[in-house]
Amino acid sequence: MEYSESKHKENPLTSTQKENPKPAGEEPTISPIPMMNNNPFTSRQKEIIDVSIGLISSGGIQELTIKNISHKMGISEPALYRHFESKTDILLAILEYFQITTHFISEKALSENTSPLNKINRFFEMRTEELSQNPALARVMFSEEIFQNDKRLSDKVFEVMKVHQKTIFAILKQGQEIGEIRQDISIHHLAMILMGSFRLLITRWRLSGFDFDLKKEGEELWQSLKKVLQGDK
Repeated sequence: MEYSESKHKENPLTSTQKENPKPAGEEPTISPIPMMNNNPFTSRQKEIIDVSIGLISSGGIQELTIKNISHKMGISEPALYRHFESKTDILLAILEYFQITTHFISEKALSENTSPLNKINRFFEMRTEELSQNPALARVMFSEEIFQNDKRLSDKVFEVMKVHQKTIFAILKQGQEIGEIRQDISIHHLAMILMGSFRLLITRWRLSGFDFDLKKEGEELWQSLKKVLQGDK
């Protein structure tokens, strides 16, 4: 997907997300997501994406309407249509943002000068850190029912999953080649164990109303999964 308006560029390593503490009884709000150097969005499109994620998080997909977005932003509906042609295009943009951050996290984990096990740990650490700072994003990205009824949306979700899978496959292969990761279970099945376990953790966190420390639980889960990956070593 291409976006033609001028782009606001910002280094993802230096961008700082605002803290938005959640008062008791209120829905989580999303911190403004940092702009990546390779992002295809204008600053206004990015604002629309943030508002849309917040609307879905607080009221479900039925709250995501052009009318509600424009009202929340204080702009007219025709003005919003200058940036996105439809609600589906906004949802595609949300998925594309998540795909961009997934590529960034994957490349960073793969490039680190450390062992394969530590690379896997760093990959999931960065992902849980991102979601901990933006719980509304977790509520949107880990609710497949939002995207399942439109082929363009479901195809994009599958693309994001393939990026995760490709990264985990590459690191597991490195680990098996140097004997750090067990070889009696296929890379495919080990990846399913890893990705499925973390996805279940995030889903449980989301359904609980974000009432536990995702990063802490993620680290504890990783210690157990690390033993599974090592086998009898």
